Amino acid sequence: MALSRSARLGALATAAASFCLIAAAPAPHPGSPGVGDPYFPLLGNGGFDVRHYGLDVAYNPDTDRLDGRTTITARATQNLSSFHLDLQKLQVTRIEVNGRRAKFTRDGDEIRISPRDHLRKHKTFTVTVAYGGVPEPLGGPIVFGSDYGWMKTTDGVFVACEPNAASTWFPSSDHPMDKAAFDIRIKAPKGLTGVSNGRLVDTYSKGGQTVAHWRESKPMATYLATATIGKFDVKTGRTPGGTPIYVAIDPVLENSNNVDVYGVTAEVTDYWSKVFGPYPFEETGAIVDDMPQAGFSLETQTKPVYSAIRSESTIAHELAHQWFGDSVTPEKWSDIWLNEGFATYSQWLWSEHKGTQTAGEAFLAGYNSRPADAPFWQIVVGDPQRDTMFASAVYQRGAMTLQVLRERIGDKAFFKLLPAWAAQNRYGNADTADFVRLAEKISGKQLDALFETWLFTKGKPAL
Repeated sequence: MALSRSARLGALATAAASFCLIAAAPAPHPGSPGVGDPYFPLLGNGGFDVRHYGLDVAYNPDTDRLDGRTTITARATQNLSSFHLDLQKLQVTRIEVNGRRAKFTRDGDEIRISPRDHLRKHKTFTVTVAYGGVPEPLGGPIVFGSDYGWMKTTDGVFVACEPNAASTWFPSSDHPMDKAAFDIRIKAPKGLTGVSNGRLVDTYSKGGQTVAHWRESKPMATYLATATIGKFDVKTGRTPGGTPIYVAIDPVLENSNNVDVYGVTAEVTDYWSKVFGPYPFEETGAIVDDMPQAGFSLETQTKPVYSAIRSESTIAHELAHQWFGDSVTPEKWSDIWLNEGFATYSQWLWSEHKGTQTAGEAFLAGYNSRPADAPFWQIVVGDPQRDTMFASAVYQRGAMTLQVLRERIGDKAFFKLLPAWAAQNRYGNADTADFVRLAEKISGKQLDALFETWLFTKGKPAL
């Protein structure tokens, strides 16, 4: 995985030697139980870089039980005598490293695995985890006060994991910095359809069960993985621009809201491909499930999941995330405005494209509707804190920041900046400082004060 952030290395003075010493290899030691994200310190894991997940999950909707087998291919980034994986609540029955049974211990949501043979730096290894149980959704204030993660529906399950719920249904290095390719096999009773990321490789029946094998070959953050299961009407084809499309809609919602999900998804995908640069993945689409308890949609990679058919604008938002959030992913969760501010601004661009409202008009409507003493202006968008990371200000003030930037640098530079940002960081991770540097490089303007005011200063900025 190529990271876009430029490395800043200090000079290292080395003493000259008149003879060569052969040093012993450093002793293996454990990787860290997290990557130190300021909002979720124990998410992700140090000491290795995941390259591929092979997920085999079997789901019984009658009991809500999940039985899984996950095989992770990773590269050690240090010498390891043990390492960690994230897994919440589910019971582990067996772990193998490089085909040999390994010892493991648990401390809450952290599994510490001790392979028989130490893992050497730069070496690739595999770890296979067999596990099972009834996945529990997460709750609390983070996602609009809603449950999220693995959520039972009347006919299956709705899976939407941002920010930290992927590890409620498979063992992983559950942080956006550790992106990987995925093969996901979903086994469910006949009559139900399992829909996931990437393209459908194969479907077959076995003993009253149907197995769907999905493959996402492009790097994907764990929170963007889904294994949504239910009764769906499926429509496939290609957008007018040639991108394969797969749309699955719960028949209960087929005619609600008068939104042509397939048609709008195709139209929006092709339009964003012109504005933001080539579509970054092999397939576009949508999963529309009847899940009123969720009350939100999520930009799961290649196929956003919608808990209902909401609006054309929502589709424009979630598909913009395929560039901003999915392909270009924040290095840490405090940079979430790079996802939500960009996707919200994309909704304004879509309205501008359709001739209903300019982005400038949307900006002024939001700005003027909120008095200076509104709590909205007290969120620091560039570091909103964990429990308010999806506050409306992250979306709206984040989008306002982009409109102010557009007015400052002009349309020519602004619409050069958006595809350049997507291309420079394609399939990698980036942060706010990276965006500011690129905006300054393309525009030739000093922009520190603009971003400091709109992203990092409480209060309503003066226009």
